[in-house]
Amino acid sequence: MSQVQYQAEMTETPVLRFAGHNFEPLPSGALYWHSRQTLLVADLHLEKMSSFARRGQMLPPYDTGMTLSRLEADLRRTGAQRLVSLGDSFHRDEGTTTLSETDRARLDRLTGLAEWLWLAGNHDPRPHVLGGQCRNEVTLDGLVLTHEPRRGTVGLMAGHLHPAAHIQIEGRSTRRPCFVHDNRLMILPAYGASTGSINILSAAFNGLFHLPGLEVTMLGKDRTYPVSPKRLVRN
Repeated sequence: MSQVQYQAEMTETPVLRFAGHNFEPLPSGALYWHSRQTLLVADLHLEKMSSFARRGQMLPPYDTGMTLSRLEADLRRTGAQRLVSLGDSFHRDEGTTTLSETDRARLDRLTGLAEWLWLAGNHDPRPHVLGGQCRNEVTLDGLVLTHEPRRGTVGLMAGHLHPAAHIQIEGRSTRRPCFVHDNRLMILPAYGASTGSINILSAAFNGLFHLPGLEVTMLGKDRTYPVSPKRLVRN
């Protein structure tokens, strides 16, 4: 898709504004930064199921292919020229060496489509020899991109906590992964096909956000939805 076609399509898509920059939150869990033609993803956890399978758990190791397929679709749809993976790209250090021939070929093709930055996470802290560059964190246009969220840095974008929003409306309850920010810190949802999620009202998020400024964008099947914090429930 050309950039002109994509901009035309964007006229009816939601905009997430954070720290003076505009982003498009995608229903896949990726975040597209239009002005920098940059796609942001967090917590791919590639090779998670194969890691479990090697340890004797009877789980189908197809999550890597599913995640890469989703990633390829987002790259081609947006035409992004840069991709930043915000850590925990692989579930274990050895995951870079256990890719199937098919998944390795697909990943090689994807890293050739855009400038690729792999940021270190707690699951994959070591540099590797795949395409792209390995960094601990990176700063782009005043925004700090890293893996683990922390307080005290305005304009920090992170992953790690796999945020989800649980809402209740007219007696009906829904729980879905989400983007969450307070215009100082943003945490992206986990992108990987096999990842779980944590309620943003749980103890794991205590003290991270300035609650009066909280903004939540929930992932839907085909689009994303802004959610009033008043609708959030803890269970």
